[in-house]
Amino acid sequence: MSKPYADREVWFFTGSQDLYGEETLRQVAEQSQEVARLLDASADVPATVVWKPVLKDSDSIRRAMLDANSDDRVLGVITWMHTFSPAKMWIHGLSVLDKPLLHLHTQANVELPWDSIDFDFMNLNQAAHGDREYAYIASRMGVTRTTVSGHVSNPAVARRVGTWVRASAGRAATQSLRLARFGDNMRNVAVTEGDKTEAEVRFGVSVNTWGVNDLVAAIAQVADSDVDLVVKEYEELYDVAPELRVGGERHESLRYAAKQEVALETLLSSLGARAFTTNFEDLGDLRQLPGIAVQRLMSKGYGFGAEGDWKTAVLVRAAKVMGEGLPGGASLMEDYTYDLTPGDELILGAHMLEICPSLTTSTPRVEIHPLGIGGKEDPVRMVFDADPGVGVVVSLADMRERFRLTANVVDVVPPRASLPHLPVARAVWKPRPDFATSTEAWLTAGGAHHTVLSTAAGVEAFEIFADLSGTELLVIDESTTRRGFRDQVRWNQAYHRLAQGF
Repeated sequence: MSKPYADREVWFFTGSQDLYGEETLRQVAEQSQEVARLLDASADVPATVVWKPVLKDSDSIRRAMLDANSDDRVLGVITWMHTFSPAKMWIHGLSVLDKPLLHLHTQANVELPWDSIDFDFMNLNQAAHGDREYAYIASRMGVTRTTVSGHVSNPAVARRVGTWVRASAGRAATQSLRLARFGDNMRNVAVTEGDKTEAEVRFGVSVNTWGVNDLVAAIAQVADSDVDLVVKEYEELYDVAPELRVGGERHESLRYAAKQEVALETLLSSLGARAFTTNFEDLGDLRQLPGIAVQRLMSKGYGFGAEGDWKTAVLVRAAKVMGEGLPGGASLMEDYTYDLTPGDELILGAHMLEICPSLTTSTPRVEIHPLGIGGKEDPVRMVFDADPGVGVVVSLADMRERFRLTANVVDVVPPRASLPHLPVARAVWKPRPDFATSTEAWLTAGGAHHTVLSTAAGVEAFEIFADLSGTELLVIDESTTRRGFRDQVRWNQAYHRLAQGF
């Protein structure tokens, strides 16, 4: 199976020193190459793991870190202290590293050779305290890192390393992300606002605005032959309503939706943008609010936010990258309404049009219906139910002096009925630990109403992503209590204000 990020690398650094002699260092190199090989061979590690020569002094460590920084292929670095590597040697290297760091706490052997173990073996296999020396200096320096313990042959270890790689890829994606806003934010809405300059400092994303009529002009340039190809693809992939098919009375609406898709992708590509927003209040000369066009672009990996919500578009793009190659998907989502049956409460999530079909393995139905807002023609959209399974709902909000991620682990379930009169894509879920605790915690956190629902990348990937971007994260899951969550919000507020310095 090919790696989703096969063209990206993770460098594997092994720490030691000259004290032990050439024979020991030869064994260190051989054994660390085997550890790197096992990681690279794991299907759970989605990038290429590249072993680098054993590091034995401060200058070589600093140079290795600088080389990693300057290579755009490198998502992050893994460090392991095979023997005892005096940690003052790592100070200059760790101080210059700006790529994600994973500290792998492992050893070459699984079991101890109890009958033959001698002090030569002990001198060679010192990671148990060598890694503690290294972790001390990293902690003293305040170096952000992910720590994974266990033998690399253990699938659980490889999975956790793989999750770190995915989060590092998400971080790399936002660091180079350009986001195009077509129009401004929905008027008078608070949570979709945010500090674009701070977002570029924190996440790396460049957020800029293009006029809606720039998109209108791009639509006018789309060739009929390109529209024909997209319409043909719609009819092959989806259950298209008869009125929208070739020869149907509303086929022209489908062609216009296809023209929007071609124009959006062409324009975004020309801008180097992998995320975008629209706003039903600012449609210029567009004939319909983009529906299926947005859904299809999200399925191709683009980030999207409705009503000008660029922060959610950033989050959708990160989730898309982190979940690449995994079952499930990621999409813009919004908690819309509830079933409040006592003890069996459900949340129905949806949006006006724009839910990504990566959330389903069923065949979406392409339909056209009135929207009721926006004052334009009826828009075309895909209608489907999200597949059951475990997911995570995550929002990104600007809390003045910092950004806050709020995440809720959920169980996506089938709807209780077929929803024949709700012509939008939707997801239904039970929030953990229960409805009341979940929603009260979310409201306490000030979590946004626009979210990303991810059924591919899980909550651990978002935890690491938050660490890598220096962003607050509040998690609501099966262990959450009202009192504990309320206290965490208060402690976090104090911590993040103090962490910024004066």
